[in-house]
Amino acid sequence: MRRIPAALLTALGASIVIFVLMQLAPGSPASVLAGPDATPETVAAIERSLGLDKAAPVQYFDWLRGLVTGQLGDSLIYRQSIAELIGQRLESTIELAALAAILMCVIGIALGVLGGSSRSARVRATLDSAFSILLALPTYVTAVLLLLLFGVVWPDILPVSGETLLSESPGGALQSLILPAITLAIPHSAVIGRLLQTSMREAMHEDYVRAANAKGLTHRRVLWVHVLRNSMSTAVVVIGIRFGGLLGGAVLVEALFARNGVGQLLVQSVLSRDYFVVQDLILFAVVAAIVMQLISEMALAALDPRVRLK
Repeated sequence: MRRIPAALLTALGASIVIFVLMQLAPGSPASVLAGPDATPETVAAIERSLGLDKAAPVQYFDWLRGLVTGQLGDSLIYRQSIAELIGQRLESTIELAALAAILMCVIGIALGVLGGSSRSARVRATLDSAFSILLALPTYVTAVLLLLLFGVVWPDILPVSGETLLSESPGGALQSLILPAITLAIPHSAVIGRLLQTSMREAMHEDYVRAANAKGLTHRRVLWVHVLRNSMSTAVVVIGIRFGGLLGGAVLVEALFARNGVGQLLVQSVLSRDYFVVQDLILFAVVAAIVMQLISEMALAALDPRVRLK
C-alpha cells in the first residue's frame, strides 16, 4: 500500500512529460484536421472547437479530467471515440503480450535454472554464449529471420501475418500468436535467464547453502528449496520491469507481423499526427508498466520474508 502513492506520482509525472512532448511535436491537430489548403481562420476555428486555443496548463488539466472520468475524446483521423478505438484493438495486444510474457518467464527461468544448477562447465559456457547472442540480437532481426524461415522455407507450418482472436478461434489464435510472441519474448527471456543464473551461482556459495549441505540434505532439495527460492527474487523484479519492454516491443512486432493491435494503432496515429490518440496510448503503456511493477513487488514480498520485514 505504501508503494501506491509513489506509483500514482510516477504516472502523474509521466502524463506531464507526455503532454509536453505532444505540445512540442511539429504541426497541430487542427492543421491536420483542416488540411493543407485551409486558411488560418479555418485552423483557428477548429482550434477553438477542440479547446486548443486555451493555455497549455488548462489543456493538460482538461485531458487529465477526461482520463479520470473515462472521456478520452475523439480521434481526429478515425472520427470515433478514442476509448472505442483502443477497445477494438486491445484484445489483440493483450493476447500477444500475455503469451509473450508466459514464454518469457518459462524460457528465462528454465535456462536460468539450468545454467545455475548445472555442474558442467560446457553447459554453462554454452548458455553464456547463447545469452550473449540473444541479448545482442535486435527484435526486428529475429522477426525477419522467422518471417523468412516460416514464410519461405516452411510456408505451411505457421502463418506469418494476420491475426485470429481467441474469441473467434482458440486454435487459430494460438497459431497466429506463436511467431510474434516468440519474437517479443526472446530478448527478455535472455535477460531473465542470465540474471537468474548469476544469482543462483552466487547463492551456491552462501552460508545457508553450506549449512543445508552439512545437514545432509540432498542436492536437489538444497537447489529447489533454498537456492532457487532466494534467487527468484531477482527474476521476479526483472519480470515486472521487462513487461514494459513487451508493450514497447509490441509496436514493432505488430507492424512486422501485420497484427491489428494497439501497437499498430500507435504507429498509424503517429504517422497521421493524430496526437490525441498518441498521448493516450503512450500513457496507457506507462500505466500498464507501473501496475506490473507493483505486482512484481508484491510477488517479491511473498517470496522473500526480508522484503516484508523492511
